[in-house]
Amino acid sequence: MPMDPLVSRARALWQELAAAPGAAFGTPGRPKVLVAPDSALAPPSWVGVVAVGDAALITAPTDRAANSVRSALTGLTTAALTDPATVARLLPVADTLGPAVLGYLAQDALRPAGRTATLTTALPPEHAGLRALLAEAGPSDAGESGLADVTSPVFVVRRGAEVVAAAGYEHWPRDTAHLCVLTAPDARGRGLARQAAYAATAHALAAGLLPQWRARPPASRRVARALGYREVGRQLSVRPA
Repeated sequence: MPMDPLVSRARALWQELAAAPGAAFGTPGRPKVLVAPDSALAPPSWVGVVAVGDAALITAPTDRAANSVRSALTGLTTAALTDPATVARLLPVADTLGPAVLGYLAQDALRPAGRTATLTTALPPEHAGLRALLAEAGPSDAGESGLADVTSPVFVVRRGAEVVAAAGYEHWPRDTAHLCVLTAPDARGRGLARQAAYAATAHALAAGLLPQWRARPPASRRVARALGYREVGRQLSVRPA
């Protein structure tokens, strides 16, 4: 049976990000574990786990860490590999990040942003209004959004002169557009993130890119699903104890 095109493209991206010769996804119950100190699957010196479809790819910073992961995690289901409680029960873990859900959107799958009378406009990433939005959101939400790292125009919803929602994307390898979305704390729950993200996603599709939405908060996942993103993977980062 042919592989789902979204799964195929997502796997190709994460194999490249693994930064290791022969990077590939394993088979169900037998994840591929590679020694890759330069991997982008996790922060430096961490173990990175990415599951896409029914298989997983894991990178470790050292041979010792890779051997420990192989011994502890082989045989787990793909879902269990990205479950922090399960992994922490089997490995000595100092900290975890995630899991984050990975969503992707096919060329013809973008759904309308819904009814709104608010206009969306584009700004350069360095615009003062975007800096003000990042400051208002605070370090945690701003960092989670990734908005400071976008390389595309940033599509915004304004309230007067104030930017209250913004979305853009960072150009990743394999022609991937990594979506970054942020809404001001007092403007959430009104559909503004969906409107800004729709414009950013449409821009990415017009450029021939594969939109990727990586999210942990349930609200962010709801916005992605409403726009047509399909969740096909999960990512977990583990800092060995």
